[in-house]
Amino acid sequence: MLNLIIFGPPGAGKGTQSEKLIAHFDLVHISTGDLLRAERTAGTELGQQANGFISRGELVPDEVVIGMVRNFILSKPEAKGFIFDGFPRTVPQADALENMLLGFKQKIGIVLGLEVEEDELVKRLLLRGITSDRADDQNEDTIRNRFREYQSKTLPLQEYYSLKNSYVGVLGIGEVEEIFNSLKTEISKVWQFQ
Repeated sequence: MLNLIIFGPPGAGKGTQSEKLIAHFDLVHISTGDLLRAERTAGTELGQQANGFISRGELVPDEVVIGMVRNFILSKPEAKGFIFDGFPRTVPQADALENMLLGFKQKIGIVLGLEVEEDELVKRLLLRGITSDRADDQNEDTIRNRFREYQSKTLPLQEYYSLKNSYVGVLGIGEVEEIFNSLKTEISKVWQFQ
C-alpha cells in the first residue's frame, strides 16, 4: 500500500499537487481542510467547534482531527493507499497517525515537504482569497498568524520525519508540472511505480 504525506505551509500547493499524485498513483485523498470545510458547511457540531478555531487562524484540536481521519480511513477499505494533505500538523498527530496505521498493518512510506518562502505564500493566499471567496485567505494578519502556527506546531514534523528517514523537501516554486515531476521522482526512489 502506498501511503504518503504531503505538507508545507498554507498556500504551498499541497492541494494542487495532491490531485495530480492521486490521479497518477490511484490514491485516496485525505485533506483535513476539506473534511473540516465539509463539516462547517453542513453545520454539524464538529463544524461549529472547528469554525471558531479556523476563523482565528488556529489549529483545530488534535482529538477532533484524528477522529475524523480514522473514520475516513475506515470508510475506504478498498483503497490502494492514501495521501495525507494537511495531516498530521503536529508531532502528537504524527504519533497518533503512526499508531493508527500500525493498527491497520500499514505505515507512511514518504513525507514530501513543499518548501516556499513566506512572502510568496502571502501573495498566493491573498489571490486565492479573492478568487475562491475563502474568508480565511482574505486577511493578511490572519494569514501570517497561520504561518506562526505552522512554524511553531507543524514545522517540527520535518525533524520528526527526518529522524525516521521519511522526509524529503521539494521546492514548491515553479511550474505545476515541474513540481509534480520532482514529487514523482522522489516517490519512485521509495516505490517501484511508473
